[in-house]
Amino acid sequence: MTSNFDTSDRNAQKGGDTVPRLAMINDIAGFGRCSTTVSLPVISVMKVQVCPVPTSVLSNHLGFPLCHFDDYTSHMRDYIKVWNELGLTFDGLYCGFLGNEEQIDIVRGFVEMFRPPLFLLDPVMGDHGRAYSSITETHVQKMKELLPLADIITPNITEACLLTGTPWKDREWTMQELSELCERLTDTCQTASITSDEASTGTTASGSDGSSVGAVSNGSAGASIVITGIRQGDSLVNFLWDDDVYTTVATPIAGASRPGTGDIFASILAADAVRGETLLTSVQKAANFVGLCIAGSEKAGTPVQEGVVFEKYLAALL
Repeated sequence: MTSNFDTSDRNAQKGGDTVPRLAMINDIAGFGRCSTTVSLPVISVMKVQVCPVPTSVLSNHLGFPLCHFDDYTSHMRDYIKVWNELGLTFDGLYCGFLGNEEQIDIVRGFVEMFRPPLFLLDPVMGDHGRAYSSITETHVQKMKELLPLADIITPNITEACLLTGTPWKDREWTMQELSELCERLTDTCQTASITSDEASTGTTASGSDGSSVGAVSNGSAGASIVITGIRQGDSLVNFLWDDDVYTTVATPIAGASRPGTGDIFASILAADAVRGETLLTSVQKAANFVGLCIAGSEKAGTPVQEGVVFEKYLAALL
């Protein structure tokens, strides 16, 4: 089917000021402030258009005793196919929680179909030293195959350990240990199987305005890595690894760990990336914003299950 929809019409916006367009593959949880319900407003307030591809629809996140869950896997390919038939293009892709191995294959297909110039992968698989109950060893292995396609990877320390086969430890990590963990992740990015010949050769991609923007995948160069939310004493440390050089961004622990904070963090990085912001500046912004939201939630007495009251602080991202 051929579409008459002309995406070049976006270039005719007033003043020629186009808004970057970011595809987002993630679940939708109606209550609990996580995944799409936090990512969509955060990315939008940062002046980026977000186009969601739902992986599943939940009444609330799984931290509650009850949950209605509707798996969307069987619909995802048809959903994405229509976007292709409409001739849509994207300045980036942000991928969050994937519930099964087939969804990982669908994400790979999306990358091969749309060639987004920027791909941020948040490999959501576990926390506090343990994989989530739905995450199998096969899932972890298939997730590794996505790594070479990503430009930015944002695992927490548990997920970084799962992806590299590194034993997790319930104590502080040294800078040397974190550097070695990132080196192993970089090796995984470079050696994992890439089935797409075009991706491995760095095919030129197009942004949503039709401009040429370089290679689809970092592949041989390796992705930038941000290991998020590492507890070190009274601080939360984000460990940024880029071109074999590390930088740390530390913020005071503002309160209890809450659902959705990782989604907010990755959303800020994804929105900034398609706007051309430097990764270090973006990590600093995301860490400060998450800390602000946690502190505000503690002050307001918001139950931990309900996430963070980010709505009150969105203006800080303008």
